[in-house]
Amino acid sequence: MKIGNIDLGDKPLMLAPMEDVTDSSFRIICKDCGADMLYTEFIPSDGLIRDAGKAIAKMKTWEGESPIGIQIYGNDPEAMVEAAKMADHAAEIAGGHGCDLIDINFGCPVSKIAGRGAGSGMMKEPDKMVMITKMIADAVKKPVTVKTRLGWDDNSKIIVELAERLQDTGIQALTIHGRTRCQMYKGEADWTLIGKIKENPRMHIPIIGNGDINSPEKAKYAFDTYGVDGIMIGRASFGHPWIFKEIKHYLQTGEKMKSFSVEDRVNLAKRHLTLSLERKGEITGVLEMRRHLSCYFKGLPDFKETRIRLVTEKKPAILYKLLDHILEKWGNTPLEESNSVYGL
Repeated sequence: MKIGNIDLGDKPLMLAPMEDVTDSSFRIICKDCGADMLYTEFIPSDGLIRDAGKAIAKMKTWEGESPIGIQIYGNDPEAMVEAAKMADHAAEIAGGHGCDLIDINFGCPVSKIAGRGAGSGMMKEPDKMVMITKMIADAVKKPVTVKTRLGWDDNSKIIVELAERLQDTGIQALTIHGRTRCQMYKGEADWTLIGKIKENPRMHIPIIGNGDINSPEKAKYAFDTYGVDGIMIGRASFGHPWIFKEIKHYLQTGEKMKSFSVEDRVNLAKRHLTLSLERKGEITGVLEMRRHLSCYFKGLPDFKETRIRLVTEKKPAILYKLLDHILEKWGNTPLEESNSVYGL
């Protein structure tokens, strides 16, 4: 599968953009675990054009993350185009590696974004969505891609027709989450319309499926049944970034990979913590690791007290000692695979 000149190989796996989750340290961990394509957290276009420090910082990527896309969202055409141009030159503006492609978020369902007409809120205005996409594709040099949903609600699943219109703007890949905006993340993702898009002989850009892929078996079924070119994984990677490794092993061998041991998880957590400290400093690095650390060890018995310490401790040295303690106390404990902290 190729996006522009970016060759991602056969049946690639992408890490979905997730606010307050897919920062650089987590992206590197997922890359180490087999993710073929990474994306930044989604970035507001109005924040970029106002030169807001937090928005600019989210554009910074690091060596070893490529290929990586910068994802932007908004509903004002001029602001979106200007933000896309900034993403196109992210290395000069934010430092670091920059990006390999620019992704437009037309899929986020949360009220504070969709309610303002951005993210999946754009599904109510497909003409405007297509216009913005065309303007961005014409304005930047890097490949442009789109991530969206089936429609606003069950009565407006417009994605099959919309996919063709988006393709005609010049985008070079389309990711589709198999839910409507009104579903949020409830119920099961419906991949049938994603399959219909792949069956459309007029579609020639890569189609990436997203939604509820939380096991190697589901990934294989999605590839085999719906013919998608790639799969994007979001919530199921949180607390379980080795899911990429598990899926690849299963696709290649037809067998399930041996479960990650407590030792494997401790080593991964240590590397994740080290990366977070290097990139964000001691205070922020520790605070932003709290959402991850205890999730690596879901399923350990009698773990409540240690989990509380993991999410309240402020000193890195003590956190490393706590991780050593986990290995010493639970190192031989067999762990069943959990499909992320979301219980998917």
